[in-house]
Amino acid sequence: MKIAIINGPNLNLLGKRETDIYGNMSFDKFLEQLKAKYPQVVFSYFQSNIEGELINEIQKAGYEYNGIVLNPAGYTHTSVAIGDAIAAIKAPVIEVHISNVHAREDFRKLSHVSGKAAGSIFGLGLKGYELAVEYLLSRTS
Repeated sequence: MKIAIINGPNLNLLGKRETDIYGNMSFDKFLEQLKAKYPQVVFSYFQSNIEGELINEIQKAGYEYNGIVLNPAGYTHTSVAIGDAIAAIKAPVIEVHISNVHAREDFRKLSHVSGKAAGSIFGLGLKGYELAVEYLLSRTS
């Protein structure tokens, strides 16, 4: 099983930024734990603050991987193009958000991703990524 994890803008600052919302663990450290927990999974990881780079990675992974765990971060609410990229690929995408976007500012309640994703996980911290992996693994069982 091959799973791509794709993170959007500012998630390179996990563990440093707004730790009351996003926690104090870096994503690299979390990814080490995820790989140890799921040795049967080949993970790729990509993070970018640039919308077009995220779209390119979604398109690439969408035909090379069995599933994608995507946290589009702030682009969730603004990028029709990321939603279109998800619709164009064959791999299922699980949308993950560390915070509960529905409990935050009103503009965060709009998602151009949720309607195209196989599922969405909000507000469970980094545990949301693990749950997304569990779901993708269950699809192949």
